[in-house]
Amino acid sequence: MLAFGDSVTFGTGAAPGQDWPTLLAEMSGWRIINAGIPGDTAEAARQRIAPLLDEHRPALVIVELGGNDFLRRRPQKQVKEDLRQILSAIRASGAHAVLVAVPELSLLGAVTRRPDDAPIYAELAKEEKLPLIPDVFAGILARPELCADQIHPNAQGYRQMAEGFQAELKKMGLLR
Repeated sequence: MLAFGDSVTFGTGAAPGQDWPTLLAEMSGWRIINAGIPGDTAEAARQRIAPLLDEHRPALVIVELGGNDFLRRRPQKQVKEDLRQILSAIRASGAHAVLVAVPELSLLGAVTRRPDDAPIYAELAKEEKLPLIPDVFAGILARPELCADQIHPNAQGYRQMAEGFQAELKKMGLLR
């Protein structure tokens, strides 16, 4: 499995080994490559997906990207198209793709500590007929005790993220 994303996939906000890909690997018994890069955007990630697919030949790729694009105020429509290209490359490699919904940047969500998933994720999952893991990331950011800062989980948050991902992957029939 390839965990493809940004600082949240990398594990920023927690000690090494406390990132969700490492924890999910421990829970599932899968070998998971953490391909998270802090600061990565969906736009930039389009260039790095193909070499990773060639090198690792994963059966499954979990894509968690878009938060940095939102912080840079890129239009959601552009982010959605970048994600679509990444997902297309994954499918072309023969791997299955799962999309993780990322909370949209919103003043109301920040003030109320109730972030909502950006709508582009559900739209894209429906359009491309692929599995979506909704609400897990947003649910963690809604709980200050699970966060290292406003956009990154802490060790406990990453554990809950891995547990949430595992539960969703089981529902999808991708994990036992």
